[in-house]
Amino acid sequence: MLDGPFEKLVKQISGLPGLGSRSARRIVLHLLTQPGNTMHMLAATLEEAAQSVQSCDICGNLDTSDPCRICRDPSRSEEVICVVCNVADLWAIERTGTFKGTYHVLGGVLSALDGIGPNDLSIEPLINRLKTGQTSEVILALSATVDGQSTAHVLADRISDTVPSVKVTRLAHGVPVGGELDYLDDGTISTALKSRAAV
Repeated sequence: MLDGPFEKLVKQISGLPGLGSRSARRIVLHLLTQPGNTMHMLAATLEEAAQSVQSCDICGNLDTSDPCRICRDPSRSEEVICVVCNVADLWAIERTGTFKGTYHVLGGVLSALDGIGPNDLSIEPLINRLKTGQTSEVILALSATVDGQSTAHVLADRISDTVPSVKVTRLAHGVPVGGELDYLDDGTISTALKSRAAV
């Protein structure tokens, strides 16, 4: 069992985010030693997901229908679009249950090192959505990294040049809920001081 299908499966699973070869071996061993047909059920579920999950043509979210549930939801406000880097970020915001607008998934951030330019991201579809006149605000919910912030600047400039009536905002950065100042890095504290709000 140390070669052939076993090693092939370990290699596939170890390629998943957050898993190394040791974790992958433990997962494969667990699946193979489970009573019943756990492995077959997992394979069937993966096949079903591969065939039914698709990208939403409007926002880029993943769902079993196109448009996705969020874009089809009549209770969602089309006046506010939250721009995120990827679907994982969209799901993170959705978990909070506080945002009632719609989304736009860029598909990454600008990165000179990785060769990702504006044409590699879903910027034009966003601009086309804004040109319909239904949106009054765009929230740039991008990471506080150098690449994330440079992407935010490019988007803000592009939006203000193309659809100046749309307000562009960004997520606040600073001290996390429950965070202690002594454990925060200097950049986080500095940003929190600059972004301070009235009590």
